[in-house]
Amino acid sequence: MCIRDRGKVVKVSKKDSLQANQLYPKPEDAKAMLTRVMMELTGKGDLVEAVKLFVHPKDKVLVKVNGIARENMGTNKELVIPFIEAMIASGVPANQITVLEQYSGFLAGTRITPGNLPAGVQVAIHQNGKIKGPDGDKENPAMVNMPERLIPGTGTRTKFVRPLTESTCAINFALVKDHSICGFTGALKNMTHGCSINPHDFHVHNASPQIALMYAQDVVKSRVRLNILDGYKVMANGGPLWKMPQHVKPHEAVYASTDPVAIDMIGWEVVEKLRAELGLKTLTDDKRAPSYIKAAGELGLGIADRARIVLKEVTI
Repeated sequence: MCIRDRGKVVKVSKKDSLQANQLYPKPEDAKAMLTRVMMELTGKGDLVEAVKLFVHPKDKVLVKVNGIARENMGTNKELVIPFIEAMIASGVPANQITVLEQYSGFLAGTRITPGNLPAGVQVAIHQNGKIKGPDGDKENPAMVNMPERLIPGTGTRTKFVRPLTESTCAINFALVKDHSICGFTGALKNMTHGCSINPHDFHVHNASPQIALMYAQDVVKSRVRLNILDGYKVMANGGPLWKMPQHVKPHEAVYASTDPVAIDMIGWEVVEKLRAELGLKTLTDDKRAPSYIKAAGELGLGIADRARIVLKEVTI
C-alpha cells in the first residue's frame, strides 16, 4: 500500500473535456481522466484498485481542496467526488473521510457540498482555527488542539488544524496557478498555507523557503500520500484570486504524483509556458520565482531537478 515514486509525474489530457461554459469539466470526462491518470501512475487496471494503494479501510482521510479563486477556478467537484467514491468502494468508511477548506466561500468555489458528497463524508471549514466570540475572534478548540510550534528556519510559530493533525492520510487536490507573492501555487502550498492557522505570517520574501520548511514538518509530510493537480485551466498571472481572467486559459489536463516537489516543478513549467505565450515576463524576471520548490527538493521532500523528473503524458 502507498507507492512512493519520486520524480514521476503523470499527465492525462483530453480535448473538449470542458463544458460549454469553459469553466468546469464534463463529469464523464473528468472521471475518465482521473481513472486513467491513476492507472498510469500505479499500473493498476481500474480506479478503485489504484486508490487502494493509497488508502486503507482504517485510515482517517483528509481531502484538501482549493477554492480561493471561487467558482471560476476551484478544484472541480467533477474530479474530487469520483476519487472519494473510489475510496469508499475500496473500503474506507465514508465517515472517516473529511473534505477540508479554509473558508466557506473557498469551499463554495469547488461546488462541493454535503448534499453532493456520498452520505457520511464530512466537510470541515477551519477559518484559520478561529471562532467569533463576544470579545472578538478566539481559538476554536474544535479546529485546533496542538501546541504552538516554531517552524525551524522561519522564526515564526504556527499550529496546524485538527482535520490534518487527526488524519492518518491526506489526499491533496491543488491547482495550476500564478500567485502574486510566491509566483506559483500548487501542491506544496495547498497543504502548508491551507492547513495552518496563520498562513499570512509565512508570506515574507516570496514565501520562500517558508513553504518548504512548513511542508517538512512531520505533521504534513507524513500524511500526504497523493497529489493531484486539477489542470482544466491554468492561471498565468493575477493569482491566486480571480482578478485577471484574461490570463486564465483552458488546459484540459489532470496531473498526479506522489512527489509534491516534482509535480510543482511541472506546474511551474506550465505556468511559465503560458506566460510566454501571453507575452508576460518570466516569474524570475518578475521577481517572484517560486524558489521554495527547489528548497523543498534540498530538504529531501521530493525531486526538484527537472532533469530527474519523468513526465509521462497521455492523451485520451
